[in-house]
Amino acid sequence: MQLVDIGANLTHESFRADFDAVLERARGHGVAEMVVTGASAGGSRAAQELARRHPGFLHATAGVHPHHAHEYDDATDALLRELVATPEVKAVGETGLDYFRNYSPHAAQIDAFERQLAIAADSGKPLFLHQRDAHADFVACMDRFAGRIGHAVVHCFTGERDELDAYLDRGWFIGITGWICDERRGQHLRDLVKRIPADRLMIETDAPYLLPRDLHPKPSHRRNEPMYLAHVCRAVAAARGEDVETTAALSTANARGFFGL
Repeated sequence: MQLVDIGANLTHESFRADFDAVLERARGHGVAEMVVTGASAGGSRAAQELARRHPGFLHATAGVHPHHAHEYDDATDALLRELVATPEVKAVGETGLDYFRNYSPHAAQIDAFERQLAIAADSGKPLFLHQRDAHADFVACMDRFAGRIGHAVVHCFTGERDELDAYLDRGWFIGITGWICDERRGQHLRDLVKRIPADRLMIETDAPYLLPRDLHPKPSHRRNEPMYLAHVCRAVAAARGEDVETTAALSTANARGFFGL
C-alpha cells in the first residue's frame, strides 16, 4: 500500500529536531511521497528547498495562506512566480480565504488570493486551496477565473454538503484530513465523504496540525506527522464502505495525476 500525503507542513519548527526520523517513520507507514505546503513567502522557499533536497519523495507548493495575506506585495508575487517555475513546486498555494480567524482583512485576503489565481492561470499549475467560513467570496473569486485555471483541490475540507456539492460541481478535488477522526467536529464528514467521486478524493495529514483524536494509544505529544496518513486512510475507507487498499490506491493515483508526480 502506497500513500501520498498532499499536505504536510514540514517546514514547521516542530520538525526541526527530528526531521529525518519523521521522514523515515512516514516511509515505514506506507507514505511514498509527500507534498510540503508553502504558506508564506519564506515558507514557500523553504518548502521548495526541502523538495530539492529529497527528490522523488518530497514535493512542494508555493503560496501565501490568507492569514499572511496582509504581507503580500509585488516582491512576494515575484518570488512565488519564480518558485512556481521550478520543477519541485507542483502547485500554487496554500491560498484562499479564511474569515474564521481574520488575521488579515477580507479585502487583503481577496487581493492576495486573486493574485495567486493569476499565477496559476499564467503557469498552468494546479491550485492548493484553503477555505474557512468564506464560501461565497471563495467561490466568487474562483468563478472569476473560470476557464483560465486548471485543476484545483480544496485541501482539508471540513465544510457542509452545500459547499462540497459546489466544489464538486466545478470539478475540483477534495482533500480529507484527520478531521474525519474527530467525534466532536468531524462526524458529518463520515457521511459527506461518500459523496466524493472516486477520481476526486485525496488524503492528507496537514501535519503538525490535526492529530487524529482517535489514535490508540495516543502519543505523548500533540504533534501530527505524516506517519498517521495510514490512519486517516483507514478512517476514510471505513466511512466510504471501501477496503483500505481501494481507498489508498485511488487517492494515491489521484494525487500523482493531480500534482504530476
